[in-house]
Amino acid sequence: MYIATRNRVLPTTITGSLPRPDWYTENLGARPFRDALADGRFREQYTDAVGTHLRDQERAGLDIVTDGDARFDADVGGMSWFLYAARRFEGMAGADYYRSGEGYSAQKGDIIFEVMESRVMPRCVGRIGRGPLQYATLWKVAQGLTERPVKFGTITPELIGTAVANDHYEGQDTLLQDLSAAMREELLELADAGCAAVQMEEPNIHLIGIRRGGAAQLDVDFFVDLFNRTVKGLRDRTEVWCHTCWGNPAQQRLFANTQSYREALAHLAKLDVDVLTFECASSDGMDLEVIGRTIRDKKVAIGVVDHRNLQVERPEQVADLVRRALKHIPADRLVVSSDCGFGREGMSRRIAFYKMVSIVRGVNIVRKELGLPEARCLAADPRYALADRA
Repeated sequence: MYIATRNRVLPTTITGSLPRPDWYTENLGARPFRDALADGRFREQYTDAVGTHLRDQERAGLDIVTDGDARFDADVGGMSWFLYAARRFEGMAGADYYRSGEGYSAQKGDIIFEVMESRVMPRCVGRIGRGPLQYATLWKVAQGLTERPVKFGTITPELIGTAVANDHYEGQDTLLQDLSAAMREELLELADAGCAAVQMEEPNIHLIGIRRGGAAQLDVDFFVDLFNRTVKGLRDRTEVWCHTCWGNPAQQRLFANTQSYREALAHLAKLDVDVLTFECASSDGMDLEVIGRTIRDKKVAIGVVDHRNLQVERPEQVADLVRRALKHIPADRLVVSSDCGFGREGMSRRIAFYKMVSIVRGVNIVRKELGLPEARCLAADPRYALADRA
């Protein structure tokens, strides 16, 4: 069900996260969000931060906005992306510290090792239940601050289930299925609250061939089915997105070489979603042709700015990538976004802001060429320049 992108041609957005303002010093920790809102200092800082994120996106001219993932704490490498949900499911408790040799091949002296070494994950100690995720409440706070549709993103249950120790279930498949069922309940409530777009972030599907650990125990068809179980019935209520990228801890690459989606596309095409997102800026659009040939019944969101590179892309660069995408993906099915989130410790607010501005300015170039209405980009309005023209 198209809601957020309905009647929009070349709509613009970002993946989700934005850098926290320096003055946002409060952390949510393990508290339920509704409980934390009773803390006057947290409530003020949180709502001000969300309002700031939304206003920056409006000034840039984005069509679909996010809350900047403001619920995530100031931690090393964006650990809260895992922990916000993992801590809050019933059946999760305790804290496991990372042990070298698990997962990635980084070693002491590598920044990725420090990111992984800082990760503290709960264990599954009982039957999984929904717990106080409170996604609808989080979305309501943000949507109450803007007239633009707020897209709400969440980690997928399979990433949590393949990252935690299991002391309760006989098999990992049962753990993952119960996580999926609990997440589905949460997502249905979020959609019924009025959220215009729900974004599922990082299914195992494109990573299964290169991940180690729990994900490798189950095949790709299992993960396709698990994803579709999680979102079952959701598209009758809201617009469903699936975000894919190649990792973003502390704004770092996880892989030495540029990765291709080619092997995973046939499986991603089976997901019950309205929009699939792909990291395209960092790869210079190398998969655009095969994406367009394979994904035929969904909208495709391409990243046109790199979340790992501090250099702000020129609008002309964005326009060039959009033009190349349009050779393979019709304009009415193309969405323009960032490769991944900006808020994983390594980027400043100013750089993130101007990357958003470049998205809109670049898309406006193409909109003008196609005879489409341009978005207002207040940040680029020359009437408000402080420096006089020579």
